[in-house]
Amino acid sequence: MGWEALKHWGDDVTRVESLAGGVANQVWSVRLKGQLVVGRLGARSNADLAWETNLLRHLNREGLMVPVPIATTDGRLFADGLVVMTYVEGGPPETETDWRRVAEMLRQLHRLTRAWPQRPGWRSSTDLLNEETGTKVDLGAMPPEGVARCRAAWARLAGRETCVVHGDPNPGNIRMTADRVAMIDWDESHVDVPDLDLVLPYNAADLADAAHDIAAQASAAWEAAVCWDDDHARERLAQVRAV
Repeated sequence: MGWEALKHWGDDVTRVESLAGGVANQVWSVRLKGQLVVGRLGARSNADLAWETNLLRHLNREGLMVPVPIATTDGRLFADGLVVMTYVEGGPPETETDWRRVAEMLRQLHRLTRAWPQRPGWRSSTDLLNEETGTKVDLGAMPPEGVARCRAAWARLAGRETCVVHGDPNPGNIRMTADRVAMIDWDESHVDVPDLDLVLPYNAADLADAAHDIAAQASAAWEAAVCWDDDHARERLAQVRAV
């Protein structure tokens, strides 16, 4: 249906302008009943969107600053691949203090989602020790030597507690003000080992040297597998040490 799906949010709704939203989705600012909100249109399954929108509502209820899904006129949190969410103001982190606030927000996310089910169709990094595919990952498309390096990095996470990870806590996905930290773009969120979220500038999460090395290697392997085979994926794979 495309953007015609906005009709499910009523008559007083209009697209305003395109926003940066990555490869997988179209993201636009939208005016809904006079308020500026955000619409994201993609090809994810209903099960996938239900998982993400329920997660965001849970985090909002628990006090975390996230985009909150806005229901359609008949109460649905998404329709025909479209999600409409609140607009989140703020700018990216710039200082070490800023990044330490980001680290605390991520740790709150991890604490609040320890028993959360896996996103439908996804695999965690340690699942991929035995699985070949999961959503964006297809290890069969990667060079065997690269797969061996990635799996060696992920094996160092085996047995760890899991929770929801944001999956892409880069500056463009963080909206800060003087009194709060918000995370946007939850398209890569899934259940995995929390340290994958905590490889941050200034080592703001205060990971010990060994823990930081394990997390950094596993994170580089994850990005290589998820993005394979663009230039970024090859660059990240090159950072994963040989077995």
